[in-house]
Amino acid sequence: MLIRHATPADLPAIVALERQAATAAHWSSDQYQGAFLDSAPRRIVLVLEETSTIQAFLIARALDREWDIENIVVSDQVQRRGLGSRLLDQFLALARCQGANAVFLEVRESNRAARALYEKASLVHTGRRERYYREPEEDALVYRLVLA
Repeated sequence: MLIRHATPADLPAIVALERQAATAAHWSSDQYQGAFLDSAPRRIVLVLEETSTIQAFLIARALDREWDIENIVVSDQVQRRGLGSRLLDQFLALARCQGANAVFLEVRESNRAARALYEKASLVHTGRRERYYREPEEDALVYRLVLA
């Protein structure tokens, strides 16, 4: 297993993985390409490879000294093996090294597996955004972790 910074060459695999995940944030191709631009906001894009195949990815953006986890997906085929935890832990370590004082994210209220992952990593449920998601419409729960 290898966790590394993604490159633009990884985009087809990232998009394919996201399209298979019903609970993922579904982005356009332009949004994914924008994650690799040097313009603001600054982003981290990590992939987790196993047997030379991308099995998970995480995208986060810097907002001053806070990081917003925008998307995290683990392939259905490898879930419940701790890969999401490893990917999230690697990101949190990178955020700390870059001087972040907090990390936050939104998650579908119905996504119990993701919520369990975030709570295991000590993120705390701090709020709700009504009708945040579309297709299907659903509230988002806000999670936050203070790093400093």
